[in-house]
Amino acid sequence: MADPRDLVIGVDIGGTSTTAVLASADGRRHAWANGEGANPNAHPVDVATARLTEVLRELLTDVDAGRVSTGVLGMAGVSRLSDPAVDTAFQQAWAAAAGPAARLRVLSDVETAFAAGTPAATGVVLIAGTGAIAARIERNALHRISGGHGWLLGDEGSAFWLGREAVRHTLRAVEGADRPGELTDSVLDAALGAGSAFLDGSRTDGETRRRLIASVNSAPPVRLAEYAPLVSAACLAGDPAARKIVRRGATELATLVRRLRTSDDTSPVILAGSLLTSGSPLEAEVRAELADSADVLSEAWVDGAPDAATGAAWLAVAATIDDPTTARQVHRRLTERRTSVGGAPPEAWAGDTAASASTGTRAARAAGARASRAQAPPPAAPVSP
Repeated sequence: MADPRDLVIGVDIGGTSTTAVLASADGRRHAWANGEGANPNAHPVDVATARLTEVLRELLTDVDAGRVSTGVLGMAGVSRLSDPAVDTAFQQAWAAAAGPAARLRVLSDVETAFAAGTPAATGVVLIAGTGAIAARIERNALHRISGGHGWLLGDEGSAFWLGREAVRHTLRAVEGADRPGELTDSVLDAALGAGSAFLDGSRTDGETRRRLIASVNSAPPVRLAEYAPLVSAACLAGDPAARKIVRRGATELATLVRRLRTSDDTSPVILAGSLLTSGSPLEAEVRAELADSADVLSEAWVDGAPDAATGAAWLAVAATIDDPTTARQVHRRLTERRTSVGGAPPEAWAGDTAASASTGTRAARAAGARASRAQAPPPAAPVSP
């Protein structure tokens, strides 16, 4: 008699949202659910577990929970569950929705992010969103970490860092130490209101300086990440300061990856996080930075990388697959993008969604990356002091 427990669940637990995927061992996705953030590092444990249970119950609305064999939860700050009371609360929330017979593993978000991008069991994942971190994955488990120190100690190349550098450059321009431009104008407009850009870049503007400092310091530090899109926009417009910030950030991120790879390493490098999967200038620069040293680059997802919940689901089924060809087929089926209409669970396959950046020789990839960089808008002409 066939085992009736033929489904797995993958969950990505964030501070602002929680996503869950129900899938079968052959890679078919049966249901999808989304809810509020359930990370116990960002919310009280009782709130976090209640939200997790709610998402899981929504996921299993039309499915017998007895069919679920196992689940994988990925979340940032997974060490929070080293507290026995927190771990027990999450195990109970899981059992309340999926049933006591369903096994549960809780992993870090870097492990599920890597798994979303490749069926390989070993490689490096680089994540850049609000923060920045790189991790070495060995046999589908976290092996080493580079970066991820948080906004106070590092996170170079992250959205927070880009935003902070944009504000710092703007302050120097207001003080007469840097040249103003597209970036300074957009930062001042965002922080102080439209039309706040100072008109005479050859003099200091004490009032604008005081207002900008007050505006930024009155908000939580993480709000600096909201200025990151201004850096991308200004970079695309050819602003020299923005281009310099982006290139510095890309160098810092590429350095995190290189710390985790040897010179003869051919395992994949997976790019994840909003800054590295959206076609941003930073993503292009990171790819250019790594083209000469990484023998296999992650694929360039034309419509966004697979979500970490899908990576969690893959890890739930990966241990049952021994054949590499089958593993690639199942992973591809599971991670293919789907479209969603009106908030309904995604239904239709989007087909072949990845434009490969990992084929050809290292030299060819490097040449392509350099050509892409060369086609970017040239820096604006220097402004006379």
